[in-house]
Amino acid sequence: MTTALAPAPTAIAKARRKSNARARGLGSRRGNTVAGLAAWVIGIIFVFPVVWMLLTSLHSETNAATNPPSFFAPLTLDGYREFFGASSGASPWPPLINSATASIVSTIVVIVLAIPAAYALSVRPVQKWTDVMFFFLSTKFLPAVAGLLPLYIIAKTLGLLDNINFIVILYTAMNMPIAVWMMRSFLADIPVELFEAAAIDGAGLIRTLRSVIVPIISPGIAATALICFIFSWNELLLANTLTSIVAQTAPVFLTSFVTSQGLFLAKVCAAATAVSLPVLIAGFAAQDKLVQGLSLGAVK
Repeated sequence: MTTALAPAPTAIAKARRKSNARARGLGSRRGNTVAGLAAWVIGIIFVFPVVWMLLTSLHSETNAATNPPSFFAPLTLDGYREFFGASSGASPWPPLINSATASIVSTIVVIVLAIPAAYALSVRPVQKWTDVMFFFLSTKFLPAVAGLLPLYIIAKTLGLLDNINFIVILYTAMNMPIAVWMMRSFLADIPVELFEAAAIDGAGLIRTLRSVIVPIISPGIAATALICFIFSWNELLLANTLTSIVAQTAPVFLTSFVTSQGLFLAKVCAAATAVSLPVLIAGFAAQDKLVQGLSLGAVK
C-alpha cells in the first residue's frame, strides 16, 4: 500500500528511467562532440599539405623559397605557365595522355578479368581457394624494385622499352591482386539464391555476370576501379625506369622540374597540383559509389 510520503513504485521507476535517459543523452552528445572535433582535426591534418601545395604553386619562386613560408605573398600563375612550357617549350600533354591511357586501359582490363576470377573464388569456389587467394596476396610481398632488373631485361629483349603497351601490361599485373581480393569480398555477400534463380531461368555464366552480378556490385566495381586508377596514375618507379620520351608518364614528367640549379619549389607544386586534378575529379565524381563500395557487406 502506498502513502502520500512514499511514491508508488511505478513513479520511482519512471523517474529512474528518465534520469538514465538524460544521462545517456548527455553522454551521447558529448561523444558526438568529441568524435566531431576529432574528425575535423584529422581532416585538417590531411587537407593542410594539399592546401599548402596549392598556395605555394600560386607564389613566385622567391616567395615560395622563404623560410618561414610567406603565406600572404602576392599570387601569380608563373608556376603553371612554366608547367605548360612557357619558357622551356616542354609540353605536359604527351605525358598526361600516356598516364591517362595506361591508367584507364589497365583499369578496364583489371575489372574485366577480376570479376570472373572473383566469381570463381566466391560463388563457385575452386578447390583450395584459400591457397589461391594467398598466392594473389603473396605477389604483393615482393618489393617493386626487386623485380625492376628482370622487367628491364625482358623489355629490352622484346624491344618494349619506352612502350606504353608494356606499361599497360605491368599496371594490369600490379593491380590484379588487390582487385580480385576486393571483388571477391563483394561477391561473397550476394545471396546464393539469386544465382540459383538465374540458373532456373536459363541464364548462362555470361548472362549471369552481366545481368545479375554487375548491377548488384556496381558500387564495388566503382570503388575497385577508382583505387586501381589511382595506383596506376601515381606509379613512378616502373615508369621512370622503363620509359624515356615516347611513353613518359606524368609522374616521370614531374621529376624533370627538380634541378640542382635555381629555385623550383613553385613549379613543382604547380605541376603536382595540375597532375593531381584528374585523380581528384575522379574521386569527387565517384565519391558516393566509393563509399557504398567500400562499405558493401559491412552490415550483416
